Formats: sequence, C-alpha cells, structure tokens
Amino acid sequence: MAREFQRGHKARISDLTAGTDLYVGVQIAAPGLTFDISCFGLDADEQLSDDRYFIFFNQPKSPEESIQLLGAQSGDTESFRVTLDRIPAAVQKLSFTATLDGAGQMSQIGPGYIRIVAGGEEVVRYSFTGSEFTTERAVMLGDFYLKDVWRFAAVGQGFDGGLEALLKNFGGEVAEEEAPAAAPGFAPPTQAAAPPAFGVPAAPSAPQAPQPAPAFGAPSAPTPPPAPQQPVHAAPTIAAPLVPPAPQPPAPPQVPQAPSPYGQPQPQFGQVPGQAAPPPTAPFGQPAPAPYGQQPPGSVPPGVPQGVPAAGAGLQAALQPYKEAATGQRWTPQNQQLMRVDLTMGGAGVLARQGSMVMYQGKVDFGYKGAGFVGRAVGNATGQEMQLMRCTGRGQVFLAEEGSHLHPIELQGDGICVSAENVLAFDESLQYEVRRVEGHGIPGGALFTMLFQGSGTVVVKTHGTPVVLPVTPTTFADCNAVVAWSAASQVIVSSQVRLRRNAYPGHSGETVNLQFRGAPGNFIVVQPYEV
Repeated sequence: MAREFQRGHKARISDLTAGTDLYVGVQIAAPGLTFDISCFGLDADEQLSDDRYFIFFNQPKSPEESIQLLGAQSGDTESFRVTLDRIPAAVQKLSFTATLDGAGQMSQIGPGYIRIVAGGEEVVRYSFTGSEFTTERAVMLGDFYLKDVWRFAAVGQGFDGGLEALLKNFGGEVAEEEAPAAAPGFAPPTQAAAPPAFGVPAAPSAPQAPQPAPAFGAPSAPTPPPAPQQPVHAAPTIAAPLVPPAPQPPAPPQVPQAPSPYGQPQPQFGQVPGQAAPPPTAPFGQPAPAPYGQQPPGSVPPGVPQGVPAAGAGLQAALQPYKEAATGQRWTPQNQQLMRVDLTMGGAGVLARQGSMVMYQGKVDFGYKGAGFVGRAVGNATGQEMQLMRCTGRGQVFLAEEGSHLHPIELQGDGICVSAENVLAFDESLQYEVRRVEGHGIPGGALFTMLFQGSGTVVVKTHGTPVVLPVTPTTFADCNAVVAWSAASQVIVSSQVRLRRNAYPGHSGETVNLQFRGAPGNFIVVQPYEV
C-alpha cells in the first residue's frame, strides 16, 4: 500500500523501497490549459551548473541516462525514469516542477499528484489541488535530495513566474525561444502500451525467487489516495518536561600553606608539621610509585619484556566508568545512547522497535507485535506506522538504535504527543493512538502524530541533545525538527511559503511550521536535526 504524503513530509528512499530504479509519475490538468513538466538536476548550491541536467520536452534524458523523460502513460500527464545509483556525484538534488504553457493560473488546476513507483508498485504519493494556489504559474512538486542517502520530500510550493523564470531561479541560462517540438527519437506509446522495455510486467506463471530490489516498471493503473483516518483521542493532560542531570558540586578550594623553614620539606595538604609524609599517590587507575631504590609492587619482574598489559586492579579501574548502572528502577539509562529495562519489575511487558535489542540477560522472550489490518492501514495513511516487538519474561534488555540519544519519559496518568519516528520503546500498559493535527494550510488538511497516555514510561530518541521550551503564544517549530509536546498544547499548522531561493525547501525547509499554544506548564521538545 502506498504511503500518502502531505506537504513538507520527507522520508528516506530506502524506507519506501529497496529499489533504486524508480518511476516518477505526475498528474496535473485544467480545462483549456497545457503544462510543461520538467526535472532540474541541481548541485550542492541548488544551481543548475550543467544545462544537460535540465530534463524537459526538448532534452528528454541526461548524458548517462540516469534521468529520462518517458511521456504520458498509465494515467500520468508526464512520467520519468530515475536511476539513483547512476546519478553523478555533482548532482545533489532532483526538483520536479510543472509550469503553465500560455495563459492561466495554478488555482485553476484540478486534483493532481506526484507519485513514486518501484517495480510496478506505487510506494508513495503526494496529492494537491488548485485551492492551495492563487496566481502562481508554476509549482515545485517534489524533490529527490541527497543527505547522506537519497530522500524524497513533498514540496508543493508555488512560483509566480513560468518556466523561463523558474530556470533563471535555478541559475540556468534562457536560450532563444523556440516552438515546442517533440524530442528526437521519442514518441508517446500508442493506446495503453508502455514504452519499450518499460512495460507492465507480465504475471509470472510459476513462483519466482525473491529479488534483492524491485526492478523498474510502470504502474498498471493509478490508484486513488486512501481517505485520511480520524482517530479519537482522550482529554489531553500535561506531562513533565525532560529534566537534565543535576550539575556536580565544584571541588573545594585548597588552603595555601605557610612556607617551611629553609631545608625542611613542605608538608602536604592535611599533614601535621613534624609527622612523616604519606606515601606518594598516583593518578586514578595507575599504580603508586615506590620509594627511591625499591621496585614498585606488581611491576614487571626482570627478564619480562616491557609493554605487557597488567591484569588485576589496573584493568578493573580502567573499566570501572563503563560498568552496568543498576539503580533498582525499571528503566535505567546506561549512557546517552543505551537504555536498560528490567522486565522483572512492573510485571507488564515492553514494546520496542524491531531490531533495537543489543543485549539481554536472563530469560527473555521476543515476539512479533502486529498492528492488524486497520492499524497498518492507518499507519500507512498517516506515516505513523511502528514496527514493534514484544519483550516479556524475567531479565534485563538493553536497547539502542543508530547511536540516537535516548530519554525515558515517565507518564503518571498524563499524556504526551511523539512522532512515531522518535519512539524507541514503551511500557505495554500505555495506551497509544494516532492523533490528528488540524490545519487548513496543508494538502489533506492535517498532519499526524502519536498520542501516549496512562501510567508507564515511553523512551524517546533524538538526534543530538534536545531542548525543552515552554509553550507561549509566539512559539513556532519546524514540523521536521519537533520531537514531542505536551498533550494539552494546542497545535496550529502555519504554512510559510516564500518565493525567495533561500526559503526553498531542501535549503532551509521552512515551508510548514507548527504554532503551539497552551496554558503555563505546557512544553515542546525540539532536536537539533531535521529529516
């Protein structure tokens, strides 16, 4: 089932499909209007540094054919073939756009979409309508962008100028205007047939071995977007904010000593004058030096080569800072990236993200936690699907994921809203559901998050150290950087669409912001990272 994106949603391509040979289809139409649908291959500065990567009706493919214009097929106004592993390193972003050819405005268009298909199966779709635009004559539909790995972003940003103005915006040069002509050697498929070598795959006559990644193929037919779900949530309450660890008290100042008489040794701190000095000490984890002329205890005997690691007290002291932290509590952070849960305490099981277990002690059972048909449908439609495992038994389980910072948040009858991407684990006693964030300024009219409430602990993961801010009437946050907020906060979608290049999504990403309101005591948690 394809995931339905809203404006501003981003995801890794690897989370959508294992394939890299992708079909991109665009559907846009209006009575009496014609459209030019193009793809701009941009560099790290979001500039069209090489005109050969401006793919449009007069230039249907890039030099190495990693980006190809295929034409109208399968219900799409225009379609492309994108082979991600063949795109040169100089191209960091692919921006898919639609511009009007002639008079008209984008507010006149009907329902449209941009979608990604892998192996003949649609994996993601972003839908839009003309009600989201006014006098614009172009729209930036979606981006493939490289940020460690290839990702996809639903953009939906209008642009006042046409194709010529859009080309200048990306740093391209406008050549002498020519009448549109068909691309050489290219013709649209007849009737419903797909282009040669990219047809709809025939049904296999016998079971075939699984392939490592789906092959490229055009979709068989367009599918309507699923209707958004509207789960009902309980009355919101206030959760306590994350509390940073208490600072260590400063070391006491040293008292200056009076100078000793000439020829007498200087007494050490805490030593009474006239008494013998205590034996010399060494830094933490190192053996103390022996008196002059004597061999230090535990030293290497004569004849043994130097450099042999010593065992015993020295090794134990070196490993002491990394010993397991056992505090007698159910949830115990071992460090910033590792969490331990003691299943012998509390009685209830734990639901954790699949694959997050790094070690366990005792007798622990791990089972698959299915979401059911309805849960999978809601998760796919809202982007809040969680692949979970159930941990039960008597023992301790250590959890981590990709070095993310982990924060246990204990709920005592209250609630907190957390995106499913930022949840590592939680007590099975907690109730959780998808919560709708209302907003008229985004396609589909809503964003979604997870609401956790009841008595128990939820472990939230962040990229880096987060900051907790109180909710005020002027509190805004980027929807891709906010991690969690108190359930009693009122959230309003604030769409800020600006046409300056430095406000274009992928450069600053400030197209959809969330405004928070609420009584004193409400909070939001923001991480120093965006998807």
